Amino acid sequence: MANLKDIQRQIKSVTNTQKTTRAMKLVSTAKLRRAEELAKRSRLYAAKMNQVLA
Repeated sequence: MANLKDIQRQIKSVTNTQKTTRAMKLVSTAKLRRAEELAKRSRLYAAKMNQVLA
């Protein structure tokens, strides 16, 4: 049977893992937004280039 110290250590470990996961989600969301913005700008640029070349 797990004693109190083991349970507290496990709770702390899970809490730290949750914090890390939350931070990773925030970073990935920011990267996704940036990539979407770059893709949008690239589409606009490509459309203008097609107009110029046509």
